Amino acid sequence: MTDPRPRLFRFRRDLRLRDNDGLAAAAGGGPVVPVFVLDPETEALGAAAKWRLGRALGELARSLEAAGSRLVSRRGEAGAVLRALARETGAGAVHWSRSYEPEVAARDERIAAALRAEGVAAIAHPGFLLREPWAVETGAGGSYKVFTPFAKAAGAGPVAECAAAPELHAPEKWPRSEDRDAWALGAAMDRGAAVVAGYAAPGEAAALARLDAFLDGPVADYPRDRDRTDRAGTSGLSEHLTWGEIAPRRIWHAAERAGGAAAFRRELLWREFAWHLMWHTPRIAERNWRESWDAFPWRRDNGEAEAWRRGMTGEPMVDAGMREMFVTGRMHNRVRMIVASYLTKNLLTHWTVGLDWFAECLTDWDPASNALNWQWVAGSGPDAAPFFRVFNPRTQAEKFDPEGIYRARWIAGFGDGAPGREARDFFAAAPRAWGLDIADPRPEPIADLGATRARALDAYRATRGG
Repeated sequence: MTDPRPRLFRFRRDLRLRDNDGLAAAAGGGPVVPVFVLDPETEALGAAAKWRLGRALGELARSLEAAGSRLVSRRGEAGAVLRALARETGAGAVHWSRSYEPEVAARDERIAAALRAEGVAAIAHPGFLLREPWAVETGAGGSYKVFTPFAKAAGAGPVAECAAAPELHAPEKWPRSEDRDAWALGAAMDRGAAVVAGYAAPGEAAALARLDAFLDGPVADYPRDRDRTDRAGTSGLSEHLTWGEIAPRRIWHAAERAGGAAAFRRELLWREFAWHLMWHTPRIAERNWRESWDAFPWRRDNGEAEAWRRGMTGEPMVDAGMREMFVTGRMHNRVRMIVASYLTKNLLTHWTVGLDWFAECLTDWDPASNALNWQWVAGSGPDAAPFFRVFNPRTQAEKFDPEGIYRARWIAGFGDGAPGREARDFFAAAPRAWGLDIADPRPEPIADLGATRARALDAYRATRGG
């Protein structure tokens, strides 16, 4: 017989109703109480990510209300909050989607043990990835360290089918919910919040619309246009995947129905690879994945890195990317590689300096993907680009922004004509303490590209013993 007691479902990075196995299981035949817990770990998110989370929660709450339910929001240590809610509601079980950060997974196990000790079932479900990280193994039974064989293994075999939103039955009495507005999740964004809001599209409905728009046209030219910064050739789904507003399996199947879209689905597998590595080698988020790189003479934070953060290096392609991120919370993927190469090689600055700034500024911040990408560019990670591959921002601009459209979009004074909205928005979003004025001339280059490239290669050869 079905247990008549309510079930709690804890939302985290799965802020959607469709394709949500944990929510469907919790809702299976009985009342369900959807819950979001603002725990200390979530409060520690960077400014842009936390602001974007607040917007996503607002959209999720509206979706739940339209389905006859509601989102109960509480602040505090997750285990204590969930145990208290279970007692208040008489819940017989707590469901959630798994996290694949080993530290978080270990904390989840402790929470589950505490709930079970009080007679409450604790059930974790998949839902964040196409495959569980431990389910993709080499022939010898170990984890993958190179992307191409990983992609071949992870891309083979069936992917779980899409599922409709479950019917949600309300409990007889709803527990108290805190006022999320009082949490002020966007406070650290200061005046930048109003600017970034004009470029964000939070929520499950927006994610589905974006996927449809991409599959209706741009996907056909994705292999050709994905690196072109002057064209709308990418899906824009990164912010939705980060917060689970759309399931990767829905994107996978939709792309397959659109004629394969192999290059596009390969990017989903790169994300899978990042989380596979995070699960098996969690040091990737904080330390050089290749320990031999610990001796490399990267500089820690410095004045040139500050100019990089502010989009004031004097290299238009670099500055355009940094300003795009500050205004929109995202950055074109090709430009992410260019700005990362410039910081780690031309400015010889440790990749963690850049990773930390991205964590502060990205609305699509993903701890696994960003760690892998930074270490890939820097040369210290698994399956990394050779260190001597230095992205020259000027030749990259000639190839991927040949008419200067991208640079003019983000940099006031680049090209002909008055600055457009995007270029002006950077000065509206930038902290007043930076003292930037749109009327000021563009900065001169702070680094000689040839000399700094040679310096980086000399350091690499010296570290490697010649």
